[in-house]
Amino acid sequence: MPKISNKGLQMPESPIRKLVPFAEAAVKKGKKIYQLNIGQPDIKTPEKALDAIRNHSIEVLSYSHSAGFESYRNKLAGYYKNTGLPVEPKDIIITTGGSEALLFAMGGITDPGDEVIIPEPFYANYNGFATASGVSIKPIQASIDTNFALPPIEEFEKLITDKTRAILICNPGNPTGYLYTKEEVKKLADLALKHDLFIVSDEVYREFAYEGAEHHSIMSLPELAENAIMVDSVSKRYSMCGARIGCLVSKNEEVMKTAMKFAQARLSPPTFAQIASEAALDTPQSYFDEVIEEYTLRRNILVEGLEKIEGVKVATPRGAFYCIAELPVEDADDFAQWLLEDFDDQGETVMVAPAAGFYSTPDTGKNQVRIAYVLKKEDLSRSIEILEKALQKYNN
Repeated sequence: MPKISNKGLQMPESPIRKLVPFAEAAVKKGKKIYQLNIGQPDIKTPEKALDAIRNHSIEVLSYSHSAGFESYRNKLAGYYKNTGLPVEPKDIIITTGGSEALLFAMGGITDPGDEVIIPEPFYANYNGFATASGVSIKPIQASIDTNFALPPIEEFEKLITDKTRAILICNPGNPTGYLYTKEEVKKLADLALKHDLFIVSDEVYREFAYEGAEHHSIMSLPELAENAIMVDSVSKRYSMCGARIGCLVSKNEEVMKTAMKFAQARLSPPTFAQIASEAALDTPQSYFDEVIEEYTLRRNILVEGLEKIEGVKVATPRGAFYCIAELPVEDADDFAQWLLEDFDDQGETVMVAPAAGFYSTPDTGKNQVRIAYVLKKEDLSRSIEILEKALQKYNN
């Protein structure tokens, strides 16, 4: 029998989706599952985006430019300028989701054997993207005791070698919900300039900042123009996860020229989804104001509820819509599977994402889970009640 590649064998499973077979089996048994494991918002997609699809006049569903519609890139540049970022249409390549933008970034700035420094816990697919690119992740651990704030910059510097090509951050963070301060972003920028590194900043949750906190993009620092690469997406901003539209943004012409070769190799991003995404840019600010208010309420319900459960420690997010909770269990993977296979409360259970998969350091985060507060308030309250009962039964 022909052999599978070592790269394929080393490709990690998604900690978010690997429990799906157990969830499907639970549903077949008649259980209701509150899905706290995946960042799929229940917020309605803007009507402007949906109407653009309903009312299209396309007769031939053709390729777009490999960089995406010119009209979309022009309009997207206007959106960034309105947020204070000096982005031009030529600085943008439209991608098939933020995932493809990350792959283009890694493909364009690293070679097999190179290293990327990432604060952990981090978005689990970074592990997969690194494996696919032959890149080694050098993790630097953030702590739940500081809400997963940026670790001391001196710790980053200790990890820099002649193989280091970039520092990758998610701001606001998935899975932590941490929102980097202006001072933290500046420290990273200074370090990147000192050692001539790229900073790749995954900013797909940029609209989700709470208590009046401000999001600080790496693209806002003019001195970082040649070193900054931003990844963005419509998935969370407009509740359009299924559109699979994102973008890669950089003012570094060589980065964009290289990324364009990857974009040409995959031909073009999807046409209908670009139509919807371009229309979504006309969404009024009132939409986001209502969404932020709703997520703030949901976050408060979740964090306050978790804090009341004996033995649970939780970090308070300032952005995105995730939090990391430390549970009084030894193995969150086992507990998460047990929730689906062997537990229910009046026919109901919850699904969480074990957090070990959001780390690169082995045997780290084994008693932690990521929870996405993307359910309505009543369902979140019920989920906390179920989780408390489940922990009591599991530990007894």
